[in-house]
Amino acid sequence: MASCCEDKSCEVSVLRESHSRVLWIVLFINAAMFVLEGGAGLLAHSTSLLADALDMLGDALVYGFSLFVLARSIRWQAGAALVKGSFMLLLGLGVLAEAMYKILHPVMPSAEIMGVVGGIALVANLICFLLLFRHRADNLNMSSTWLCSRNDLIANVGVLTAAGVSYILTSRWPDIVVGVVIAGLFLGSAFNVIRQSVGALLTPVIARPQTGKPIHIPIQDEQSKKR
Repeated sequence: MASCCEDKSCEVSVLRESHSRVLWIVLFINAAMFVLEGGAGLLAHSTSLLADALDMLGDALVYGFSLFVLARSIRWQAGAALVKGSFMLLLGLGVLAEAMYKILHPVMPSAEIMGVVGGIALVANLICFLLLFRHRADNLNMSSTWLCSRNDLIANVGVLTAAGVSYILTSRWPDIVVGVVIAGLFLGSAFNVIRQSVGALLTPVIARPQTGKPIHIPIQDEQSKKR
């Protein structure tokens, strides 16, 4: 007797269940860390902590979108990825605006709070990264989600670096510089995700005659048929 998982539909179902479980875990972690880092960033007057908190909020929304399209078509997943990329773009611009404000209105951040909260955030994001790592190549939905997690780790290292240098030099500039770097990371990832999702959305789709299920037709094949 053939086992259930010898059927392709069963394999897809099992994969979706695995994706759902992982996404719910990382969604909860990021939502909790947004509250913690956001409060700490305001208390410490830290641009880099606030940037990382906004990143946590953005990731929580990203994971929510990913859960919404988990059982939907490739076009739905591409559309969700486009929304994620657009949101990341807005976050990057927002962090740049915050950094500019701190340049014009100088405030010395609390390096101690930055270090402690940044360390907690690093551990939280490392857990998310490890949970998402093995699913990074499953589809565009999980790939864009993993990319957000990878960026979080880089941002956390930046926050800790800013905290250490600010403490040693008694300067506000490391915090501002790291905030700008995080913004650049957001913008680069945003453009990458937007480019991939737009490419997927522009791929022609027709329906199979027997099943009516959508399939993607490469553009070059379609053109060769017309010759």
